[in-house]
Amino acid sequence: MSSARVHDIDLLTPPVAQTIQRRSLIIGVAFAILSLIGLFVSPGGQFMRSYLLGFMAWLGLSLGCMALLMTQYLTGGKWGFVIRRILEAGMNCLPLMALLFIPLIVGVHQLYDWAKPEKVSATHELQEITKSFLNQTGYALRGIVFLVIWLGMAYLLTKWSRQQDEPPVRDFSPLYKRLSAPGLIVYAFTISFAAIDWVMSLDARWISTIYPLIFVAGQLLLAMCFVVVVEAILSRYLPYSEILKPSELHDHGNLMLTFTMLWAYFSFSQLLIIWSGNLPDEIVWYYRRWFGGWQYFGIGLALFHFAVPFALLLSRHRKRHVARLVKVAIFLIIMRFADLLWFIEPNLHKQLFVHWLDIVIPVAMGGLWFALFFYNLKRRALLPIYDPMTKPALEEPSHA
Repeated sequence: MSSARVHDIDLLTPPVAQTIQRRSLIIGVAFAILSLIGLFVSPGGQFMRSYLLGFMAWLGLSLGCMALLMTQYLTGGKWGFVIRRILEAGMNCLPLMALLFIPLIVGVHQLYDWAKPEKVSATHELQEITKSFLNQTGYALRGIVFLVIWLGMAYLLTKWSRQQDEPPVRDFSPLYKRLSAPGLIVYAFTISFAAIDWVMSLDARWISTIYPLIFVAGQLLLAMCFVVVVEAILSRYLPYSEILKPSELHDHGNLMLTFTMLWAYFSFSQLLIIWSGNLPDEIVWYYRRWFGGWQYFGIGLALFHFAVPFALLLSRHRKRHVARLVKVAIFLIIMRFADLLWFIEPNLHKQLFVHWLDIVIPVAMGGLWFALFFYNLKRRALLPIYDPMTKPALEEPSHA
């Protein structure tokens, strides 16, 4: 057994990864230039909100990959084993997101009322909030702590995975589980506080305890949909055409359905609780999103982020064919960006409004993210060579 062959199957990433990496980098750089132009021609508040939209989307994908990877380590099963390298490559884009966090620290006063002295001095409630929790120093320090924790977990998981690429065949699952069990709890807590700091504090006087869980479900859904898209690309070529089986693909479709339902449950629970309470301090968040055209945007999310994907993902036939499942995955990825837009933009615009930077900046970040992802992916074999599950995974015929 060579360093990249099992059962005479070459497990190296196909050349298409290099092609996509190069094209993604070109797109990322081109749209980054357009973003810099937008920095000078658009108001600072709009640029930073569009930047926050892109940052939360691609950070969510990186963290969702890490959370799914740790879930696979805890639960086992072939559903996660065949996509482990995809999840690792996505998780290892976290250093890029850590670098992209710097502009949020610098531009914090353009994003949040609690960072604007004139707003704070005019509102007693904001004065109390800034004294106890929300201030620029705390915002920056907490963000750095969150990123260090995520980078630390990603580093350990990647380090052990690389060690398993060296002979002999060894079972590292106990080691992975010792980190993954507390790691998932730490992930849930840190992303919850990060969502409060970075998004919910756009309206610092409004709070919701279930709000962070919507982000957790959304990140897991986004990561699972992204995995299906990468599977659809790689399944056209060896060796992934020999690795991917209909049973694993069916499991991935079931997970997409599960996370779609989980997102809908958390979102509806928040709406139901606030609607039933009908308190002035609590309804303000939905009040902004129920007028000026945003109400149609919200109804569209209910239909196309939940109802339509839910109906499509009930089909067993669709979930066992990658060419059909990937269409649902791409549709849900678009809906994930729309959901984040609905969370962020109404705080600035009372009327339904999508700025061109809301597209340009996320695409710029996405191009750079994809370039780094495929760079990470092609550095390793598509399966852990010296994992005990590798040989059995290659023995079953593939008809996906």
